[in-house]
Amino acid sequence: MAERPGALVIEDSADMRRLLCHVLRMAGFDVSEAATGAQGLDLVDRVRPDLVTLDLMLPDMDGIEVCRRLRGMTTAYVIMLTGLVEETDLLVGLEVGADDYMTKPFSPRELRARVAAMFRRPRTAEGRRTGGEPKVIEFGDLLIDEESREVRLADRPVALTRTEFDLLVALASNPRRVWGREALTRQVWHTDWPGDDHVIDVHIANLRRKLGDDARSGRWVRTVHGVGYRFGG
Repeated sequence: MAERPGALVIEDSADMRRLLCHVLRMAGFDVSEAATGAQGLDLVDRVRPDLVTLDLMLPDMDGIEVCRRLRGMTTAYVIMLTGLVEETDLLVGLEVGADDYMTKPFSPRELRARVAAMFRRPRTAEGRRTGGEPKVIEFGDLLIDEESREVRLADRPVALTRTEFDLLVALASNPRRVWGREALTRQVWHTDWPGDDHVIDVHIANLRRKLGDDARSGRWVRTVHGVGYRFGG
C-alpha cells in the first residue's frame, strides 16, 4: 500500500483547525496540527510534511516569519491562509516562500482542488525524459537539472522554491514561447483553475530576483507586455 502524504496544519483557531484537518484527511493525508508557530516549526522536523497550511496571524509569531523559517527546513508545499484582505501581506507571504494563498472564509472544495493541483505537479523529471536519461537544460551559464531539481548559475547554486523551479522549467523547456498567465497556470499547476494573476507575477518576480535578472530587460525571464512571459536565454 502506498504511503499516504503528510500534511501539517498550523492554525490557532480550534474550529478552523478542525475543519482543515477534516478536509485534508478526506483528501487522503495523514494530518498533524499545531496551534502556534513554534509548535508548527517543532513538528516539521518530526513529521516531515508534504504540505503545510499556515495561518498568517498566529499568537506567538507572525506567519510570514514562520514561512521564512519553514523554507529553511522543508520543501513542502505551503498554502498561506488569512482573514486579512491586505494584498501586501499576502504578496509578502509568496515572496518568502509560500506556494499559494487563500483568504478566509474559503470553500473546502476549492482548498481540495488547489491541493490536488499542487500534487499533480511532477516532483522529478520522470515525465520529461528522452531515451531514459534525466533532462538537463543548459543556456549559457545557467544549468537546470530536472531530476535533482537543482539550478546553477555561473556554477553557483540557486535556491528556488518548488513553484519557482517548475515555472523556470516550463519557460526554459520552451524557449521563445510566449506564455500567458493562464497557460503557465495550466502547465505548472496542471489545472484549469484560473487562480490569481498576482500568484504567477510574484513567483516570476522572485525567480528573476534569484537569477539576478532585470524585469525590464531580463536575461532569463522577459515580460511580453499585454501577453505574459517568455524565456529570454
